[in-house]
Amino acid sequence: MNKHVRLALSAAIAACLMPGLALAQNDQAQTTAPPAKSRAKAQQPSAANAKSLEQVVVTGNTATGGLKKIDTSYTVTTATAEQIRMANPKSTADLLKIAPGLWPESTGGQTGANIEIAGFPGGGDAPFNTVQMMGSPLYGMPTLSFFEQTSIFRLDDTVDRVEIIQGGPSVVFADGQIGASENFILKQGTEVPSGSVGVTYGSEDLKRFDTFVGFPVAKDWYGSVGGFYRTSRGVRDPQFAADKGGQLTGTLTHDSDNGTLTLYARYLNDRNQFITPIPLIQSGTDQFSAYPGFDPLTDTYYGKAIQHVFLRGYPGGGHDANLGNGRGAKVAFFGGNFDYDLGNGWNLSDKFLLDGGDVNTNALFSGTNPGSLNDMLYTNQSQIGAFNLTPGSATATYVGGGAVDPNQSVIHQGWWFIHKHLKNINNDFRLSKEIFEGNTLTAGVYLAHYTMDDKWALGNQMLMTNTPNARPITVTYVDPSGLNYLTDNQGFLDYGGYNIAQHGVANNRAFYLSDVWRAGKWLIDLSGRVENQNAYNDVCNLTNQNLDGNPNTKYDNSVPVCNGTFAHTRYDKTHPSWTFGVNYELADNMSVYIRANKGAHFDDFDNGIRGNTTGNTAPMQKIQNFEGGFKYQSQQWFLDISAYHRQFIGLLYQPTDAAGVPNGPQRTYGSDSKGVNINTAWSPIENLKFQLVGNYLDGHYSHNSSCLPYTNPVAGNGCALIDGVQLQRQPKLRYMFTPSYKIPFSWGDVLAFVTYTHVGPHTQDISGLQQLGSYHTWDFGVVANVQQNWQIRLQGTNMTNELGLTESNSRIFGSAAGTTGVILARPLEGREVNLQVKYMF
Repeated sequence: MNKHVRLALSAAIAACLMPGLALAQNDQAQTTAPPAKSRAKAQQPSAANAKSLEQVVVTGNTATGGLKKIDTSYTVTTATAEQIRMANPKSTADLLKIAPGLWPESTGGQTGANIEIAGFPGGGDAPFNTVQMMGSPLYGMPTLSFFEQTSIFRLDDTVDRVEIIQGGPSVVFADGQIGASENFILKQGTEVPSGSVGVTYGSEDLKRFDTFVGFPVAKDWYGSVGGFYRTSRGVRDPQFAADKGGQLTGTLTHDSDNGTLTLYARYLNDRNQFITPIPLIQSGTDQFSAYPGFDPLTDTYYGKAIQHVFLRGYPGGGHDANLGNGRGAKVAFFGGNFDYDLGNGWNLSDKFLLDGGDVNTNALFSGTNPGSLNDMLYTNQSQIGAFNLTPGSATATYVGGGAVDPNQSVIHQGWWFIHKHLKNINNDFRLSKEIFEGNTLTAGVYLAHYTMDDKWALGNQMLMTNTPNARPITVTYVDPSGLNYLTDNQGFLDYGGYNIAQHGVANNRAFYLSDVWRAGKWLIDLSGRVENQNAYNDVCNLTNQNLDGNPNTKYDNSVPVCNGTFAHTRYDKTHPSWTFGVNYELADNMSVYIRANKGAHFDDFDNGIRGNTTGNTAPMQKIQNFEGGFKYQSQQWFLDISAYHRQFIGLLYQPTDAAGVPNGPQRTYGSDSKGVNINTAWSPIENLKFQLVGNYLDGHYSHNSSCLPYTNPVAGNGCALIDGVQLQRQPKLRYMFTPSYKIPFSWGDVLAFVTYTHVGPHTQDISGLQQLGSYHTWDFGVVANVQQNWQIRLQGTNMTNELGLTESNSRIFGSAAGTTGVILARPLEGREVNLQVKYMF
């Protein structure tokens, strides 16, 4: 961390010693802070104003002070702090549902979401999504195994607004993300002290406290501080706190006639339940119902009986693990944004961010399907992972005592622990010059240095009851060799199948040029970027060992442990990206645009680099994108509609066996997608509004006509023809429709709204063999503003207790339903209602 600290302090000191400070342009986004003389008491912007095409957007462009929304030739969605609260997001990732074409799978809990972007063939984690704070990416790679960037960012009252862009110019700026980037811009200090204090109680025993205050520090200096703390049992109650922790954020801003400097710091310490798939019954191809004894809306396998364990296979001799720590984050951030007007058409901008900490995972991961204890012990059914023991030879006992009924439904699941320590520092510097009236050229340099230190204990199959709040089971059996222990005294059938230690270091260097030319009603931009990613990853080699030397303790006879040697992989790639856009303003309230861009996706430490040798890493995924759009705003209507054609090449398929170990040659394929995104609102009369956010996607896989082999212990092995198959996990049609009505009173007003969400047919993986069906939900909200200082908010999600699926068992390729129709899947959480009372000053 010493190297990171030195770099960050150098950047901060250099900024502070500049002779003046300035309000300037932003690359991938930065706060457009008001000058000192206009820093009045903060006011909450209205939803109507937030939709105006006059709103300034700073993300994805190089214009000094940003661009008006009507001038942006790309898809951009914005939300004020109030609109963020109206969306009632379950997590940071869940907020992305407000952007057409983005679909976060938030059924896994507060963190670790899969984020799908229409036309981008992801299928897991978030490889095509970047989170920015004040315009700086949170980490050098958008995703790693057991990590995506929303996992280290929490929403609270310190967030002023968010800007979400897709494709287009993002391939050139910041980290060159080819997919989507959301930029969270923090609230800053005000000339008149202002802020808020709020308390929230939720039906899942949620208790939350939020606060924010902005204030003057000295002449032209302003500060702010805020954060939250909360605890919750969760809709799926694990018998301990599902979510517990908080966040603290502070900013310090200085304004002058020529510029602005903002320094900010944030500390996050939060732990969250990572929700595991539960059993359901599948009928036909896409009809699902409750499994006997399991409420699909509220139940979870997690419970006190399996909360605390000791994992003997963890690198270094074992480690205690706690489900209560979930998929948490303990991360510190320090960053700064500096803008300066040099005069004579020159502008300078610099942004840096330093962050680091632990992002650990303590969670269950699904394996094979459940079955009765008798079948589990004495048959060889692969779909339930049965043991095929001699009939009558075994004794099964609950941990803590008591015989297990032979008819008891049981299952074995992986109790995984992943320690992930991340460090990151990045800096984005740019210099702009107005070449002639209306034409500005910008040159920029983006540098990032980041590391990863991991220790994994994957596998650790625990035999447990197939019930809510499961109980672990121990098994012994007798054969000619004597008494054998199938499990240890915690119920573990093994001590891991992948117990690795790994260390990764990477540096990204990018240079970009952007020219923006305004000629009358035309706005034309052309930008290019050349980026190099130089990374290496060391992973310990594994040797199977009998840990206790006793052949009769079956659970530890062949445990893969680090043997003191390492596999070293070097990854060094350079790739250019470009974007070209044209916007024409038909009228003051109407514009059309077209855009083309090409970009590439670099490999990350865990996906593409680890497991491959130097020079034989996965090919770069490349995209070409063409899009066009129309924007219109009147007193009654707002419309932002776009159409696109996206093509990918270089996607990689790796066949694996039932344990997830690669067992065949890698193959490449591509995708081809066409679609439409729409964001529109209609206010036929004052205070009444109808809003629609949605997208239609016609996307399929391409560039591979062969039959891809796969291993499936549930439905049987085979091969899949993927050419023409629908993109995995991406609905063809998704939309949210929200009517709202505001009722004014002498003492304030009341806003009431409902949101109907429809998610169309979607599939589990690239084979298309496991359908996940479609579903719809109803949410609601009532917000009362009382006088100038009080706000009361009542909001609820999934009020009709809809049973909808976002994914099935991700470790099963192809059909995941067994012969009995049992499937492990992640359904939506049931009804959730919360009430907040807030005092604002």
